[in-house]
Amino acid sequence: MARVGVFICWCGANIASTVDVERVTKAAAKLPHVVYAADYKYMCSDPGQQMILDAAREHRLDGIVVAACSPRMHEPTFRAVAAEAGVNPYRMQMANIREHCSWVHADADEATAKAIDAVRMMVARVAQSLPLEPIEVPVTKRVLVIGGGIAGIQAALDVADGGVETILVERTPSIGGKMAGLDETFPTLDCSQCILTPKMVDAARSELIKLYTYCEVEKVDGAVGNFKVTIRKKAKYVNYDLCNGCGDCWRKCPYKKIPSEFDFGVGNRTATSPSRKPSPTNRSSTARPASSSRPASAAPARNSASAAPSTSSRRTSSRR
Repeated sequence: MARVGVFICWCGANIASTVDVERVTKAAAKLPHVVYAADYKYMCSDPGQQMILDAAREHRLDGIVVAACSPRMHEPTFRAVAAEAGVNPYRMQMANIREHCSWVHADADEATAKAIDAVRMMVARVAQSLPLEPIEVPVTKRVLVIGGGIAGIQAALDVADGGVETILVERTPSIGGKMAGLDETFPTLDCSQCILTPKMVDAARSELIKLYTYCEVEKVDGAVGNFKVTIRKKAKYVNYDLCNGCGDCWRKCPYKKIPSEFDFGVGNRTATSPSRKPSPTNRSSTARPASSSRPASAAPARNSASAAPSTSSRRTSSRR
């Protein structure tokens, strides 16, 4: 049978001004599995932490509930106290009776009743929970950036500058995004191309950035640290071993009735559009519009790439 201790924090007047802390403490003491309940003005202070430590050892607690502020603020604090007392830190739970009760209710009876319910739920959770242990999982030191606009380009450059291999996926034939179609930028009215073009060149020339233009992310599997991403490479109808990026095919293409995405459909473009190959060289690709009924001459290839947003080769986590 679980032996749970409940500790109610006043948080000065932040909680005690609206929530009847003593009433919550008495209600908590009557809950199943609770063998000890107490309240203190500042549970996160050194005396408050020592109170939890002493009670856990004296009453042989194997679970702890702290009713106080948001767990985003002090969960690591109380988990460290639980671990020091010999209690599994993942069997320590916090009931947020400050933001969820005291600060959002003017009626003291309503706030107190809600606080009692919050404590009751956390006690039941701790009583049913199992001890957890941190685990280490291998991490693929590679980052996937989806979208080749100015934000995606800058993100890829920043990650690459940190020495991490980066994959930049853009669904259109060229990186640059909407900024490439702008004249000036707010608030300095600087030339957009003066800002964007050097970054595009840097991304293309970086040895740590691999560009996938005219591609789309089709599926994402796995978890943090070990994602497996399926990327669909659309057919470009170009032999990159022969293409030198001169752009003649773009200029001489006779079919000029495809609505231009660059001009937001106002003008037309040719069937051949400028592209950027995963190399410093600008290339071109012949791309059929999505609405075209003309079949592709080759089935799109699929590439799988593992990407993980991490700056270390290993990641410590816990099973929840």
